[in-house]
Amino acid sequence: MRVLFLGGAGMIGSAAAAGAVAAGAEVTVVTRSQPSRPVAGGVRQWRADVRDPEALARVMGDEEFDAVVNWVGFTPDDVRAHPALFAGRAGQYVFISTCSVFGRPVPNLPITESSPRRQPVFGYARDKIACELLLEDAHRTSGFPLTTVRPFHTYDRTVIPVLAGWTAVDRMRAGRPVVVHGDGTSLWSLTHVSDFARAFVPLLGLDHAIGESVNVVSGDILTWDQIHLTLAAAAGVRDPVLRHRSSESIAVHVPGWADVLEHDFRHSMLFDTSKLRSLVPGFAPRVSFSQGAREALAHYDAHPELKTADEELSRAFDALVGE
Repeated sequence: MRVLFLGGAGMIGSAAAAGAVAAGAEVTVVTRSQPSRPVAGGVRQWRADVRDPEALARVMGDEEFDAVVNWVGFTPDDVRAHPALFAGRAGQYVFISTCSVFGRPVPNLPITESSPRRQPVFGYARDKIACELLLEDAHRTSGFPLTTVRPFHTYDRTVIPVLAGWTAVDRMRAGRPVVVHGDGTSLWSLTHVSDFARAFVPLLGLDHAIGESVNVVSGDILTWDQIHLTLAAAAGVRDPVLRHRSSESIAVHVPGWADVLEHDFRHSMLFDTSKLRSLVPGFAPRVSFSQGAREALAHYDAHPELKTADEELSRAFDALVGE
């Protein structure tokens, strides 16, 4: 199978490329500059601006692919030319979207692929919806072989998957309180990149996936308190101090978090993975968050240069705790 990645040199894409190569695919990755992460052995690399249709057409020449995966489509202008550009040369076009497209609060849980999409404010998700709609119209009107894949909150050893990042761990290790939004009981799901790759790669070139959208998530259920407590345990902190504050109060002190808390993190997000499991029989996540957290903390402890706390954020936490 011949697979073309448009972008895909980041955390999720590099794991997917490695998984596709391991499954026997011939993978080509197109990036504008040298990838920031190591590229899997056997991956062919091209240099071009994937948002420039003419540059992309030049670098592709007359090559055809069983699957083209767009990792860097963030606005409609990024994908507008693709139905015409890849007509006749791609057996499948996979658009990487996000589960953030689903309206908050979700009317019914668990979330399925047919849950309502709505996001009038949060720009990233709003633009992803617009991309989905444009490509879906091409599928309906011209048979464009679209598959939409929606990851959710995905991480690997390089990521501390809370908004405060390493600052939260630094404060827990110092015995200082860490602020958690709401009452810490809203529900969330985290997916390790290796689990994402195992679910994603079998979708490439899969006829049954054409015309479908698929939420590629682990289905695990965690509260935000559990996420913080699991990180604390991995960091060797037995009794971390968690303090709960409303999303509105946090946004006053940390304005950059206002949109993501209001339109994303404050809401419970549970997923029905029936469609994913029907398309990828036998899929189940292998990496628990306990294991993933231990991997992340070991990685950070082995690379002290990564352990940078945000002092401005820490002062905001102190102010919130003192209220």
